[in-house]
Amino acid sequence: MTEKNYDHMKNKWEIASTGKMISYSLGFILTLYLLVAFNTLIFYFYEVEVGLEVGLVSLAIIIFSIWIMISSPITGYLTDRPFKWSKRLGYRAPWVIMAAIPTLLFYFLLFTPPNVDAKANSLILFLYLLIISCLFGTFIMIFQEHFNGGFANQFREDFERRRASAFAFILPGTILFIMSAIPLFILEYGNKSTFVLTAAISVSIIAICVIMLIPGVWESKEAKERYIQGHRDQSQISFLKMMKYAFSQRNFMVSLIAITLVNVAIALNAASGIYFYKDVLGKPIVLSIFATIVYFIFVMFSVPFWVAFARKHGNATTFMLGIFLSGLAFLPYLWITTWQEDAIYAAIRGIAGSCYMVMTLPITSDCYDEVTNACGKHQEATLFGIRTIFLRSAIILQALIIGLVHIMTGYNQDPTVTQTALAIMGVRIHRALIPMMFCLVAGVIMVIGYDLKGEKLYNLKNSLWEKRL
Repeated sequence: MTEKNYDHMKNKWEIASTGKMISYSLGFILTLYLLVAFNTLIFYFYEVEVGLEVGLVSLAIIIFSIWIMISSPITGYLTDRPFKWSKRLGYRAPWVIMAAIPTLLFYFLLFTPPNVDAKANSLILFLYLLIISCLFGTFIMIFQEHFNGGFANQFREDFERRRASAFAFILPGTILFIMSAIPLFILEYGNKSTFVLTAAISVSIIAICVIMLIPGVWESKEAKERYIQGHRDQSQISFLKMMKYAFSQRNFMVSLIAITLVNVAIALNAASGIYFYKDVLGKPIVLSIFATIVYFIFVMFSVPFWVAFARKHGNATTFMLGIFLSGLAFLPYLWITTWQEDAIYAAIRGIAGSCYMVMTLPITSDCYDEVTNACGKHQEATLFGIRTIFLRSAIILQALIIGLVHIMTGYNQDPTVTQTALAIMGVRIHRALIPMMFCLVAGVIMVIGYDLKGEKLYNLKNSLWEKRL
């Protein structure tokens, strides 16, 4: 179904301004940068720079992920209701702003562990990593529950969601590119202080973005009324009943499983980057800036194409294509031997990655709408918490896979040694082959199981309008 089929509906909903879309998009900088940085740097930082045993690092990250899987649905449910301030300050905006501050604080603290001997005081470092990670994860999940959950209510129409999703790549993409490039010029193997400096700079930039985010997350009178309307018309839904609603929606579950598998692939590939440059290419991490630049350019220039492609072929078809392309784009890491090759293949990753990423929000929002239509009220924060049960498993699998591969291939934690051929092949496998396999499985699941498109999607939009949801 093309966009013209929705033209008669564009005047029904309040359409967000371009300025609001741009302001709202700044919130993705906090979530994308901090979560990617956590997945990319923390395992390496504690295993190699701090010197904590790889098994303890894996265990801490696994327990942290389980904690988030358990706590996120509960915090989402407990905060996903009107409070005394909701009519005046908004339903989600206060939670977004309040959660941002401790998120930034605890992220910085992750890079300032006690300065003790890692062998003699491994328990102290293990507990520090575990506790600070759990605090960081709790607050960033509250932020995400209400920021990501609010997207579906702030931007109601299919065309509007694609436009807002595209804006999420322009200014945030530029800022994220700069932020991802800064560490490459600062980080030094074997120098923990460079990681602390990188964290301080990142937190400062994101704090400015949070201030500029406020107009974007601030809800209009109409948006507040939509939230309150469902809670006024419906009795309080229990947490277990809400989970039943979500799990009974086929498209919600199919898309969630697919996104989880792709997240495992992305997390593995990202976390393997520093190992790849250090151990496979034998080059300083700063040289990855060239691949980063190429990737950024091709992501930015591909977004308008994929938005137009989705307008013609639909969100679902475009999303499925993006998953398959992303999987294939990981494969070259099996044979890349120079940083120049990495930069060339980054163009393919950029084209494929933009296709998947620009469609993730529209697909997720459509699935949220289907659940909202079924239960009669907006519960996006609860739904995001339920999604977290699955999405956090990506971090567990990442930690397990890297940890197991390193143990099986005899990876040496000493940052100054040259790894064996077997250990180097292990890094290639957890950066290329395994991520590709996860993506291919995710694509097949979407093709077989997802049907929220065409006439079914059109009827869903009409039903939500008639229910004033």
